[in-house]
Amino acid sequence: MRVLLVGMPDERARLRAEIDQTSLTIAGEFATFSAARASQIEADAILIADQSVIKPLRLEQPLFDEPLTPRESEILELLAEGLSNKGIAGRLGISDQTVKFHVASICGKLGAANRTDAVRRALRRGLIAL
Repeated sequence: MRVLLVGMPDERARLRAEIDQTSLTIAGEFATFSAARASQIEADAILIADQSVIKPLRLEQPLFDEPLTPRESEILELLAEGLSNKGIAGRLGISDQTVKFHVASICGKLGAANRTDAVRRALRRGLIAL
């Protein structure tokens, strides 16, 4: 499993020493969580080291796991088909702006940077199938 380490240098060193005893591979090290996320390095988890505890965070799971609404799931499936906002709006009988709002909400809930990333993350989490 590939992981990213986050924390102060001495805390990362302590964590690195513990990881050396496991099958984990360190893909990168960062001072902050946001820097690790922004790096876009492929990893399965982010390990945050602090003085008292090591907390693993799954990259594909948002910090606040809010489920998609039925309408968001429907729109996500249409995104996976490659439809544009206008195409989705026409298929569902709603406005382009409403679709845009739902796509933004979906991206936020899945922690996705864009609609393509949202579909990729949804596939990995089993929310949709192609």
